[in-house]
Amino acid sequence: MIHAAPMVEIWRGEFLESAHAGHAVVCDASGDIVEAWGDADATVLPRSSAKMIQALPLITSGAADRARLTSEHLALACASHNGAAIHTDRVADWLETLALDDDALRCGPQMPDNRAAREGLIRGAKSPCQIHNNCSGKHTGFLTLAKHLGAGPEYIEPDHPVQTAALEAFETVTDETSPGFGIDGCSAPNFACTLRGMARAMAQFAAAPQDSPEARLHEAMRLHPDLVAGEGRACTELMRAMDGKVAIKTGAEAFFTAILPDQKLGIALKITDGSTRASECAIAAILVKLGVLEPDHPATRKRMNAPILNRRKVQTGWIRPAAALA
Repeated sequence: MIHAAPMVEIWRGEFLESAHAGHAVVCDASGDIVEAWGDADATVLPRSSAKMIQALPLITSGAADRARLTSEHLALACASHNGAAIHTDRVADWLETLALDDDALRCGPQMPDNRAAREGLIRGAKSPCQIHNNCSGKHTGFLTLAKHLGAGPEYIEPDHPVQTAALEAFETVTDETSPGFGIDGCSAPNFACTLRGMARAMAQFAAAPQDSPEARLHEAMRLHPDLVAGEGRACTELMRAMDGKVAIKTGAEAFFTAILPDQKLGIALKITDGSTRASECAIAAILVKLGVLEPDHPATRKRMNAPILNRRKVQTGWIRPAAALA
């Protein structure tokens, strides 16, 4: 058994106070491993990092073109958004084109992370709806596919045609038979694979020819980083820092994926203790290591080699990559 590799360190003054370990894999266009840390064959649930794979049937089926979806729609289908107006207004409009409303979604309500949207609900004494859910774009994509297929409304059921299409896409791009699934926070199945399989899938996206379904999805993410996550979020800020040349996507429990079209590389990363601070530092370090992210960019320094401040704004330490990633 290969143990998780040290990836991120928390220093307080001159003392190593905490550490985070994990697994990461970089694959090339042929699916071969370029570099790996920890166990490349660890079985993982990629969570929201797999949304671009779940969105593939939306395009391959012809549903996206039939519904005249734009790159903004495709970015939202891959998004874990903040629930800001730029997200919820677009999702609501998309549902309207399907002659559907919030009740058709199966992701559940969520208080938006966006401060203005959250405070607006509180001031109006209103409860959040499902459109505010960070996965509402993915679910509206599922509804678009379900309508195209003439399938029933319970699109999150594992045996529903939408989910069987998602599983087929997942197994194709990972080049693995999934050992099973867990139910995600948004109630949809989240299929398992090895970390190597996920990196292989991202490399397949990266190497896909222009105008292919894979390329259309990662291009949409790179064109609209604000729709993929939101202001202040790592995905949005780091994609902007790389001038839209790389698509990255976070997932719950400290997962990250990255698609590097110019290099035709894919990355998959999992921090074993589920710490987001560690996954953001580690993905930044790997992107710096691969030469696609500037180490001194403010978005990088916010997450990698970042000062830790106390409540009086006195610097007490650092969060930084471990030696293997530095």
